[in-house]
Amino acid sequence: MTESIWIHYARPRPHWYRLTAQEQQEKRARWATLAQQASTEGATFVGQYHVRGQHDFETVEIWQFASPEAAFAYWASLTAAAYNEWFAFSNNVGMALEKQAYEHASS
Repeated sequence: MTESIWIHYARPRPHWYRLTAQEQQEKRARWATLAQQASTEGATFVGQYHVRGQHDFETVEIWQFASPEAAFAYWASLTAAAYNEWFAFSNNVGMALEKQAYEHASS
């Protein structure tokens, strides 16, 4: 069961563009391996979307995790692989509301 979502906004930092295409691909391959590992451990990748309009970021990714701790563990694996050195980011983790909580709010 999915109890939390992770919303990840990102944009490449300027020095990302100084890397060769091969260097960029090598880094993306490492991060893709970590994403596959998270999926194997139960995470669900919902999708990556281009952010349009006036926004600080270029893309947003949405993931579902069994717990906030699982989302944080995935993020920790990305930072250990230097993702945060190459991309500016903002993360949000949300937990599912109990049915009673949102039914009461709409009354």
